[in-house]
Amino acid sequence: MAHPGGAADLVAAVVHGGRAALMGAGVSSVGPVTDVAAQMAALAVDSGPRWVWWSARYAGELVRAVGSPLARVWDLAEAHRVLHGGWAAEPGRVWAAAHGVALATMPEPSAGDLFDFSAGDEVGPDDLVRRDGHLRADAASGWLETDERLLAWAEAALTCAVRQRDRAQQLGARTVGTVHSESAAALMCLELEWGGLPVDRPAMEALIADFAGPRASSEAAEVAARRERDATVLRHVSGRESTDLRNPQQVRDMLVGVGVDVPHTRKWVLEAYRQVHPVVDALLEWRKAERISTTYGYRWIDECVGPDDRLRGRWSACDGAAGRMTAENGLHNLPAALRSGVAAHPGHVFVRADLGQIEPRVLAVVSGDPAFAEATRADDLYAPVASRLGVDRPVAKIAVLAAMYGQRSGAAGEALKGLERAYPVAMGLLDRAYETGVRGEPLRTFGGRLIPTGRFLATSPVGADPALDAARGRFARNAIIQGAAAELFKAWAATVRALGGPLGAQIVLCLHDELLVHAPADRADEVAALVDRALADASRRWAAGAPVRFVADTSVISRWSEAKD
Repeated sequence: MAHPGGAADLVAAVVHGGRAALMGAGVSSVGPVTDVAAQMAALAVDSGPRWVWWSARYAGELVRAVGSPLARVWDLAEAHRVLHGGWAAEPGRVWAAAHGVALATMPEPSAGDLFDFSAGDEVGPDDLVRRDGHLRADAASGWLETDERLLAWAEAALTCAVRQRDRAQQLGARTVGTVHSESAAALMCLELEWGGLPVDRPAMEALIADFAGPRASSEAAEVAARRERDATVLRHVSGRESTDLRNPQQVRDMLVGVGVDVPHTRKWVLEAYRQVHPVVDALLEWRKAERISTTYGYRWIDECVGPDDRLRGRWSACDGAAGRMTAENGLHNLPAALRSGVAAHPGHVFVRADLGQIEPRVLAVVSGDPAFAEATRADDLYAPVASRLGVDRPVAKIAVLAAMYGQRSGAAGEALKGLERAYPVAMGLLDRAYETGVRGEPLRTFGGRLIPTGRFLATSPVGADPALDAARGRFARNAIIQGAAAELFKAWAATVRALGGPLGAQIVLCLHDELLVHAPADRADEVAALVDRALADASRRWAAGAPVRFVADTSVISRWSEAKD
């Protein structure tokens, strides 16, 4: 394989079977993971090269062995997701896309069957690339059994990085910046998994007990507790005590029987009927208790909270759609009732920062609407919008959110007409995105991420169902804003990660537009100032000179529940 050009600052790092290899920027070495990690740590002094790997998760063993945060990275999987959209980004797919090879002919790994001819005679035993241009199907697994092959694997990663960067540069400097921050976010996801979210275990167990009762001593006791929870609802519906509260249709029939006829039993629908019949209020409270009992109960504590009182779960830097971060084990959807169980450990505090009105402010940047940008100079963006429209602030807020989420009926629809007159540039961008989605055509976010709208609701071909086409349009309208907001958020988080380390600050939670940083108590004010400064720096770079102001509510707290909503 020819050594790639244009890689002066790139060093590929790969690992397999306890050994690792480096390739690029005058470096070519292979050896035990510990030795290569030490070499990386030495090279990383004063930022060092930009490290390339097939994915942060693939390189996790090597990254952890380095022992100190790596500042500059290029994650091939995250770059692929930005450039080509979607979630799938295994090495064979990344290679094919970078080299313009048809994905339809990508080989499948051999099943080891006598009659499996998938490998055929397309590749020799020591060849990494097949004659059709694809990587061999077993490239990332069993093939990597010698040092020479591990070096070839590193060189292949380097080649992909050069091609990806060329493509990103063709799309624009912002796309290169997006790959940088997305790559840092993927590395941060590993650190979030390793570090975990600090919890107060006794407090968390007490909160669970408030909803689920004491820890059951047996399976029979669990069943009895479940029946007792159900009874708090069913005692309000004499004659319907056999209703299965976990069956939506049976619950709906039960409600109809007491005069509450609803199209479905979602929480936001039932809220309006709390005063109609006591069973509705009981049902809503039951749902909260049932969720905590079953999803966030004692088993959750036992399995997900470690002996060091840290809640851990798998994190992903991209959801495969608009690019939002995701997490498992309750890290992204912990009920508000349990937040007081998330507590800084002794000698530490949380610095919590929540971006204010991020999506409308992002809309001002991506649309380039000067009038809407002017509204962002205010702490409360909706106040100047309301003044310009001649409506109350709540109406202005509904109108702006409806514009981004595609709501056209009721008060929102009337207010939207005023928005379209007052901010035609911003509203025009959203309308064009909607039309693109209806046609099932791809679009790119402000930061360059490809959004393949045709894959949304792919069970119905574009043009076959007007209702589903409209849903694709609404998805596209929101994705260009939500995706751009995610890009800004990750650029901010990556900046906090880079600057916070010397102060002992560790990001422990990224929740859409909220950061939770665990910091030494005696450095709290410094870390809070750093978080705000990082937002100013990241937003200035991301917005590329757009006159839009971003704000965050930053506070120092001991428990997550102390944060203002």
